[in-house]
Amino acid sequence: MSTVILVGETDGNGIKDVSQQVAGVAAGMGEVVGLVIGKNVSESAMKLAAGKVIIADDERLEYYDPVKYASIVSQVVQKNDATKVLMGATTMGKDLGPRVAAELGWGYLGDCLEASSEGFVRPDFAGKVLARSKPEGPLVASIRNNAYPIGESWSGSVENFSGDIPDSTLNTTSIEKIGAGTIELTEANIVVSGGRGLESPENYEALIRPLAATMGAAAGASRAIVDAGWVPHSHQVGQTGKTVTPDLYLAIGISGAIQHLGGMSGSKFIAAINKDPEAPIFKVADYGIVGDLFETVPVLKTKLEKL
Repeated sequence: MSTVILVGETDGNGIKDVSQQVAGVAAGMGEVVGLVIGKNVSESAMKLAAGKVIIADDERLEYYDPVKYASIVSQVVQKNDATKVLMGATTMGKDLGPRVAAELGWGYLGDCLEASSEGFVRPDFAGKVLARSKPEGPLVASIRNNAYPIGESWSGSVENFSGDIPDSTLNTTSIEKIGAGTIELTEANIVVSGGRGLESPENYEALIRPLAATMGAAAGASRAIVDAGWVPHSHQVGQTGKTVTPDLYLAIGISGAIQHLGGMSGSKFIAAINKDPEAPIFKVADYGIVGDLFETVPVLKTKLEKL
């Protein structure tokens, strides 16, 4: 049986949902060896759904460093004679995956929607095409969040990483901390996004953020208002922003340019509010409200607060 290395990411005292989802995928491909890297991650690492978990816990690994992390993954791969490395298509995973593939001389498939021993499916051309492939050689792949159910939170044997941690010329100079309770876009089950139809940054703050908080959702944005300086780039959903696959994507005042659709068309359900009945967003929306968002959003928020 082939061995699959599962790179898990921690979230506080636990493991990120996307890592547990990927664990379920990996279980169908062979013997799973989990790997968790960081500082003070031992307790969290033991919750990863893998038959064996290797923990690289060191103060030198407190912050993500591609040089150190890629080297550790490669060492674990070689020690366990693995043929696949899987990880979530998170901010870290999208950077780490290609680096590990290059270091090992393996193939790479990123942002996969489907993955199994039968092959992989990933979007191409801004989501307009689904590319199916069945690589024959060793492979590194990242899997989108919410593409699969969460695997059982259980692990078997645990061991500490005993390899080398290389020196790196990279230094972390600052850490940006998001506000308490803020949900990361790529990991959210619900995303509420606003666009140019909001007319001003004040309206984004007054309408989108409160509605997102009420729904337990992440707040997103179209490129138009990011370029206008209304919100940081970290909020941008789209081809040049973040790709999201929530259970529900609510687009408010967003026309639906192809670049935006490329970052959210994989959502399970899409709902839109726009006063223009011809807006492209309605072509992909499962539910739509043609109306004034300034009237609709406050009513929606009030109704949700009563649930």
